[in-house]
Amino acid sequence: MFHVKPRVVAVANQKGGVGKTTTTINLGATLAAYERRTLLVDLDPQSNTTSGLGVERANGLSTSYDLLCGDATLSQSIHNTTFPHLTIVPSVPDLAGAEVELVGMVGREFRLRNVLAEAERNEFVFIDCPPSLGLLTINALTAAQGLLIPIQCEYFALEGVSELMKTVEEVRKYLNPGLQIDGVLLTMFDDRTNLAQQVAEEVREVFGDLVFESVIPRNIRLAEAPSHGRPIHAYDLRCRGAQAYLHVGREYLDRTEVAHGS
Repeated sequence: MFHVKPRVVAVANQKGGVGKTTTTINLGATLAAYERRTLLVDLDPQSNTTSGLGVERANGLSTSYDLLCGDATLSQSIHNTTFPHLTIVPSVPDLAGAEVELVGMVGREFRLRNVLAEAERNEFVFIDCPPSLGLLTINALTAAQGLLIPIQCEYFALEGVSELMKTVEEVRKYLNPGLQIDGVLLTMFDDRTNLAQQVAEEVREVFGDLVFESVIPRNIRLAEAPSHGRPIHAYDLRCRGAQAYLHVGREYLDRTEVAHGS
């Protein structure tokens, strides 16, 4: 095992449609394929990480909503997937109401951090954040040691990222001084277009070595996989999207192992 405690990572960007859920599912599943025990926490009311792994939402499972509201423990909320070494805390649309309920709770920013203290059996915990900077995302950033930022290689790619970074600085100042940026991942990259090349260059100028060398291509198989309830390497291992996430997973492990002296 590479970590005494799990590495808790928030996958966040308040801009929607940038590949947060795709990255949470496929990077998590890739690390699980490398035999790292990995827990995914679906903190998005849209519940796409949950459905993307083929987990039924309406079968009485305890969820991230129950977890945040104190109605279930972490062990009650963790559910197996059909993939070895990969578990999930599923979400439900009711989670949208948790933002309102959390407002009146003591220590509302720390609810997720407190319950994830029980996650010792995992080496990695990835939190899929909603496309906003509300209390759910603040909970994730407060609970996390690392932040992973997917950025799509399209127009206005960096739009809103400055707001995310301001939020990160506020979280560091008041709630979680140890929060680090684990990496910036370029997604939806189309190497046939000048635009994608220009966006990639711009992101690398802004974030430097934080940007993964590996990029995630625009790939129809990546788009299809969630409808089958499977991560990409279990859906089509040989497609470009699967190979890209395998490379990102290896790069991510190398980064975290160096950072922890492993």
